[in-house]
Amino acid sequence: MILACQNISKSFGDVEILKSINFHIEEHDKLAIVGVNGAGKTTLLRIILGEEEPDSGSVVRAREIRLGYLSQHQDISFDNTVYQEMEQAKQYLIDMERRLRELEADMKHAEGDELEKILETYNRLSTRYDHENGYAYESEITGVLKGLGFAESDYNRDINSLSGGQKMRIALGRLLLSRPDVIILDEPTNHLDMSSITWLEGFLAGYPGAVIVVSHDRYFIDRVSNQILEIEHGKSTLYRGNYSFYREQHEKKRQDEMKAYLNQQAEIAHEEDVIRKLKQFNREKSIKRAESREKMLDRIERIERPEELRAEMRLTLTPVTESGEDVLFAEHLKKSYGENLLFQELGIDIKRGEHVALIGGNGTGKTTLLKILARKLAKDAGTVTLGARVRMGYFDQENQDLDPEKTLFDEMSDAFPEMTNTRIRNVLAAFLFTRDKVFQKIGDLSGGERGRLSLAKLMLSPANLLLLDEPTNHLDIQSKEILEDAIRDYTGTVLYVSHDRYFINRTASRILELRHKVLTNYPGNYDDYEENRERLFLLQNADNPYADTAETTTRSGFSIVSTEAYAKENAGSNKEEYLKRKELYAQERKRASDKRKLEKKIAAAETELEEIEYKISLPENGTNAELLTELTFRQQELEEQLLEWYEEMEEYS
Repeated sequence: MILACQNISKSFGDVEILKSINFHIEEHDKLAIVGVNGAGKTTLLRIILGEEEPDSGSVVRAREIRLGYLSQHQDISFDNTVYQEMEQAKQYLIDMERRLRELEADMKHAEGDELEKILETYNRLSTRYDHENGYAYESEITGVLKGLGFAESDYNRDINSLSGGQKMRIALGRLLLSRPDVIILDEPTNHLDMSSITWLEGFLAGYPGAVIVVSHDRYFIDRVSNQILEIEHGKSTLYRGNYSFYREQHEKKRQDEMKAYLNQQAEIAHEEDVIRKLKQFNREKSIKRAESREKMLDRIERIERPEELRAEMRLTLTPVTESGEDVLFAEHLKKSYGENLLFQELGIDIKRGEHVALIGGNGTGKTTLLKILARKLAKDAGTVTLGARVRMGYFDQENQDLDPEKTLFDEMSDAFPEMTNTRIRNVLAAFLFTRDKVFQKIGDLSGGERGRLSLAKLMLSPANLLLLDEPTNHLDIQSKEILEDAIRDYTGTVLYVSHDRYFINRTASRILELRHKVLTNYPGNYDDYEENRERLFLLQNADNPYADTAETTTRSGFSIVSTEAYAKENAGSNKEEYLKRKELYAQERKRASDKRKLEKKIAAAETELEEIEYKISLPENGTNAELLTELTFRQQELEEQLLEWYEEMEEYS
């Protein structure tokens, strides 16, 4: 054990944020802390670091343990260049190397005992230098810089000339290079693109020390962590596994708790009914029996009703009208800013019901392309055509459709006058606006809060084509899941820009990647994209004269292959072959869509089957022959249907 929290409690005023938090980590553990916004995650980190005192409890650390911390908000202003600042993390090695050079110079002029003493010091220092990987520290620095998205041309840039996000990446890089015993990170992926996040995942997963991370990036948590600490209503529960394991176990725990609660409620109702009947007999013995049963009932330890995601907070998106099959078509699109050409000759074809994710590195032009398609930004060339009966809804980070003088509640009620007050409050709650917050003026909201409000409005609009720019920014995990479920069940069409890979994995039926000034099409979700990323990119762009793909290089620094070499190697892949493959991808896309629909039907049937089995098991239904017959018939019907669907799923597999 290198670090433990023992019965940590913390209150702010009358609000108890943390209640008897307990956990410990070993030397190589990777712990992720999850919970809704305001659950106390950052407060717990500050207590671990000693920046905040707990009201009770203690933090126990192993002797001489070094903690390294990256907070969400850092005041960074350095006078060094990018490379010099990273070198600061290795200053002790630079000093050691300088001392070794001095000792080497002293050896030339020393003799006898003096030389022996110098050699002893030199050998001891050289061994330590080698053990600390001193001979490779420069490679380590460049590896971290490249991994975090800095090109060699950035190394000599003055740090004060960098953006806030770039400065945060420098702070992260310095922390990683300092190699503390425990790395503590608060939302580390906020300022990273997908490639940098993937690199960081690999770095942390293989890190020899321990890691504690607070993050809403579920894909990141899934790949890095081997333990999940959930903070809910101030209490903590530890799950020994990654995020997928936690999610499965958390849901099972909720179901078990709800089942236990409902069973107890049924027992209590039965007992109360017996007591009532005994009292109705109005005899001395029956009254005594009733009183005895009442005492027993009073001694029962009541199970509290488990808190669950209220049904009202689930969003249902229903287009008022259905669009035609062809929803959005664009061709020959071009956009540049001065000499910076983002893309040209871009084409997009989106059909009804598709959920398409647009991804790419920072600065590639994703948001620009989305604004062009939404007709919010002029294009340099090309055409954008909307299909029949298409009604577009657009969400961006600028939130220009909000009135700063209105309250949140008034903004929603004015936009949707047919909605009840309760429905408005529930929708706002789904996007983290609760209690008196709904009566706050929009002008007093933060940028992230205004973004959430705009998203709430868009989710209730009658649009059948949604264009979304980073819709999950500023949402906690629960709100992301509400949004994901809404989009998954949405029968309209969606095109969105996102860095949230877990969100993409759950909602996308197709991915478009903007890389090297061209769009590449990937059928399926994010896992499918990762599996086929380079193969499909090179296949689709080998003969594309507009692709800036002379050579593709990964963040780890090795060359994959050039498109020219790929074209030579695949000289037989002519136009006809390409069209055949394009048709194959269309078939694969339809197959993937059919598979997802089947998965939904299976999930719905399995849920209904569980509900039927539960109803059959209820004591109060044991004597209801008519109901049991009906339930049993439906149970057999579902089981037969599921067998057919399972066979279909086997064919897909």
